[in-house]
Amino acid sequence: MTARTTAEAWLAGRLPEDWFTGPVEVSRDRDELIITGTLAAPDLAEDADDTERALAARGRAKTFREETRDRRIEIARELEHLSGRKVSWAVKVGEHEHLFTHLAAPVMTRLRQPERRVLDTLVDAGVARSRADALAWCVKLVGEKSDTWLGELREAMARVDEVRKKGPAA
Repeated sequence: MTARTTAEAWLAGRLPEDWFTGPVEVSRDRDELIITGTLAAPDLAEDADDTERALAARGRAKTFREETRDRRIEIARELEHLSGRKVSWAVKVGEHEHLFTHLAAPVMTRLRQPERRVLDTLVDAGVARSRADALAWCVKLVGEKSDTWLGELREAMARVDEVRKKGPAA
């Protein structure tokens, strides 16, 4: 699927209308599509605290996951065939997001000693179990801390792609 909206359009026609409160979001990279739908929040007392809301959200997500498993697998297989990427699922319930089984893709890299020492420090301090976990932790931290900048970079790359498509065929 080449167009940014192709997966979303296909899913709009394929997903049962009663699953989510609105259209799904599809996040993508080279390996995977993650389909995220919003579920109705459970009814709780107005004075419910954050812990109760988190527990209720977890329960709603678990129920959805169990009750829709077979149908989600069927839809995912179809979309995997169309897109050439693995498909994973997530749900949002209120302010809580629950990601179901998803792809963990290996990434090979070569690091010099200063970078390896950073990873080893995280392992030695118990922040991570291995260099691989430490590297994943670092990538997640950078992603959280520079989310605005990464978003701007992605928008700029999308604009470059649009301009390229308007140019002469290679």
